Amino acid sequence: MAIIVNLDVMMAKRKIGLTELAGKVDITLANLSILKNNKAKAVRFQTLEAICKALDCQPGDILEYAPDEESDADQ
Repeated sequence: MAIIVNLDVMMAKRKIGLTELAGKVDITLANLSILKNNKAKAVRFQTLEAICKALDCQPGDILEYAPDEESDADQ
């Protein structure tokens, strides 16, 4: 996947657990876990905004672009 979610890194920096963040963001623990483990196919801007607010960070602190090796081979 070309977009990497570094939510676990930001959570560790802020010393906040999954359950606490889920409560602050008002998202289910299961959905936050999917996002944290880089299994999500999409994220709503509203959710991203709430996460950034709770962690006092920018979207770029959580999301990272890394080109797929397959994409590089096609070019």
